[in-house]
Amino acid sequence: MQTSLTDRIPAPTLVLLAGFTVQLGSALAKSVFELAGPLGTVFLRVFLSAVLLLVLWRPRWQGARNHWPLVLAYGGALALMNTLFYLAIDRVPLGVVVAIEFTGPLGLAVIKSRRWLDVLWVTLAMFGVILLAPLQGSGLDPLGLGFAILSALAWAGHILLTQATGEVVPGLEGLAWGMVFASILLLPMGVGAAGTTLLDWRLLAIATAVAALSSVTYALEMVALRRLPVNVFGVLLSVEPMLAAAAGFLVLGETLTVRAMAAVVLISIAAAGAAKYGIPEVE
Repeated sequence: MQTSLTDRIPAPTLVLLAGFTVQLGSALAKSVFELAGPLGTVFLRVFLSAVLLLVLWRPRWQGARNHWPLVLAYGGALALMNTLFYLAIDRVPLGVVVAIEFTGPLGLAVIKSRRWLDVLWVTLAMFGVILLAPLQGSGLDPLGLGFAILSALAWAGHILLTQATGEVVPGLEGLAWGMVFASILLLPMGVGAAGTTLLDWRLLAIATAVAALSSVTYALEMVALRRLPVNVFGVLLSVEPMLAAAAGFLVLGETLTVRAMAAVVLISIAAAGAAKYGIPEVE
């Protein structure tokens, strides 16, 4: 039986690739907030992602039809998580938001942990997140921090719904139809916030690149979650604050402090340890 390219790539590598694509896309999206704001940008990103998925994968409705409540819930989680995240990075630096947002999957990892090694990797990652998120005396926008915390909760729900959808809906059909529903939910806010600015050529070009990156991200995550338990997936995502800091440096000109470098080391150790010792591979 033939296997696809993603079937041959180790599941931990898929998660890390997903983290890289989503953080690069987030940095690119933030760079055009002055054109359409966070609400206009998030709508355009999700809408174009849905278009790309429909064109490239041509999903059939038959596979998702019997599980449409789950697919709709998954689409709602996509819309909520992305909206809260974009509202947060509009007010707070990208690296800080991602560090706070990570507490969502980190919480899942703690709740679902069955092995002491999982707790060790989570603990190391938690210290890294604390170092990377200098909240005390930083003068960060309180509303932005609130959006980041809510985004963390939405991300945890998104992980659970991604896993549930991937288990019962074949291929990427659940992702494609979930993205379509998410774009419908975001349509009124996006058009209301940005109006005809959504047709700006620069915005469309960058939003298309962001949409392509986000589509790749969600596809990689869905494939990975078919082969990984949720707690291990959550630990592996601990590398995302490091990737966000790197994307912020490359795209937005943000620099790393010594404190951030220490966080990067801790988070990298946690991700590497989980990948080497904490992952039961599915045959």
